[in-house]
Amino acid sequence: MNKRKHCIAVIGGGSWATAMVKMLHDNLLPKTIYWWMRNEEAVKIIQDEGRNPNYLSAIKLNLEANNISSDINFIIKSADIIILNVPAAFLTDALNGITKEQLAGKIIVSAIKGIVPEKNQIIGEFLQVNYNISINDIAVITGPCHAEEVSQEKLSYLTIASQAPELATLVSSYLNTRYIKTNISDDIYGTEYGAVLKNIYAIASGICHGIGYGDNFQAVLISNAIREMSRFVALVHPIERDIKESAYLGDLLVTAYSQFSRNRTFGNMIAKGYTVKSAQLEMNMIAEGYYATRCIHEINKIHKVDMPICRAVYAILYEKHSSVLEIKLLAEILT
Repeated sequence: MNKRKHCIAVIGGGSWATAMVKMLHDNLLPKTIYWWMRNEEAVKIIQDEGRNPNYLSAIKLNLEANNISSDINFIIKSADIIILNVPAAFLTDALNGITKEQLAGKIIVSAIKGIVPEKNQIIGEFLQVNYNISINDIAVITGPCHAEEVSQEKLSYLTIASQAPELATLVSSYLNTRYIKTNISDDIYGTEYGAVLKNIYAIASGICHGIGYGDNFQAVLISNAIREMSRFVALVHPIERDIKESAYLGDLLVTAYSQFSRNRTFGNMIAKGYTVKSAQLEMNMIAEGYYATRCIHEINKIHKVDMPICRAVYAILYEKHSSVLEIKLLAEILT
C-alpha cells in the first residue's frame, strides 16, 4: 500500500470530522483530501473561507475548493480511502443510495464511536453485512482524543485497529503528526465496542455529577465501568487484550471526565431535568451514548453479561426512572 497513491475522503461535517480533516491537512497534499457534508451552505463557506462555520471554526483549512462537496457520490468516487465520520444514528441516511459496487475495492475507515441503531451493529459489522466489505479492508480509529484539543494542537493519541496490520500502519501514517501520536491494534471488535461503551459510562458520569456525587464516587464508578467493559468485550470477542491500554481505559477516562465530553454533558443535563430531546437541541451535537445505551441493552439480552452501570443508564433514559433512585441503587452494589 503506497501512501502517495491514495486519495482520502472524510464523510461528515461535525467537530470530529473537521478535526480529522485537519489531521490529514497537516500531513498530506490538499489535492488528495476530499470532504463531504450534507450542509450546502457550510460547503460554500469552507470553499470560500477555508473554515467550517458550524464546528471548530477557528481551524483554517487550505483545501481544494472542488474537493469539498455535498454530493456524496462524487466524493466516494474520487477517493480510495473513505473515513466515515458521521454519528452512527445518521450513517444509513448518509449512505442512502450508495451501492456495494461503489464501495468495492475501497478501504473503509470508521471514526464513528457508536452503533447503527436500526441494525444494532457496530460499524465494522454493518459494513461487512450490508456492503460486503472485507474485514481486511476495514480499519477503526479510536481515542483517547477530543476534537477540541486537536483543533488546539494539544498532544493527543489515536489507536488505529485493523485485522490487516499493513492497513492499520497505512492509516496511522496519514494521521501521525507533531501533535498526534498513533498506536496500532488488531482488536477491531474490542476497540469498537469499547468506544461504544465508554460513551454510556460517560453519560453515567454526567448523571452522577448532575445529582451531586463527588470525585470519590466518580473514581469508583469508572473503576467499575472498566471492569464492566472488560467483561463484555471478553465475551463478544474473546482474544488476548490489555484493557488498561489507551484505546480502552484511556478513552473511557477522557470521555468520562473531560469538559469537552458531549456524553458527560448530556448525562449532566438529564440529571438536571432536561428531556432527551431538549438536551439534544441545546447541545446541537449528538451524544452517541444515548443510542448506544438501547443497542447494548438489546445486544446484552443475548450475552447476559453483568452490566449494572449500563442497566442503570438504560432505566434512566428509556424507562424514565428517577436518576437519583437509580444511582442510589447502583451505588449500593459498586465495589
